[in-house]
Amino acid sequence: MNPRVRLSRCSLLFAVSVLACAPSIHSSGLESIVTERLFFGRETADSLSVTDSAWAVFLRDVVSSRLRTGFTFWTAEGDWRGSDGRSHREPSFVLEVVHSSSSAGADSTIVAIIAEYKRRFRQESVLRVVTSGRASF
Repeated sequence: MNPRVRLSRCSLLFAVSVLACAPSIHSSGLESIVTERLFFGRETADSLSVTDSAWAVFLRDVVSSRLRTGFTFWTAEGDWRGSDGRSHREPSFVLEVVHSSSSAGADSTIVAIIAEYKRRFRQESVLRVVTSGRASF
């Protein structure tokens, strides 16, 4: 047998055996989801900071009351360029929400949360990143 053919067959056999041993990925039970990640800056227009206690009140009164199925948040630090063209480093809160892509009213809920944060803490903007995916709950 030609050495090249033998090498090709061995390579194919090896690849098949490796794939057979790999854990299988089943799509059963997965549904289409949307992940929303919101970045809330902690510095306010008057150079004060959104305190941990003010954030806790915002979570309780605004976020929890609207996102009844749950959410995750953490603290972060970001760097961004403002409308003045200068780079700013700012402590932030990140809020992540995962919901079904068929969730009625999800978009308006997120928009309302963003609007209230901007109003309450005099923010110029809140970064919103939306990603589609699949998950099982």
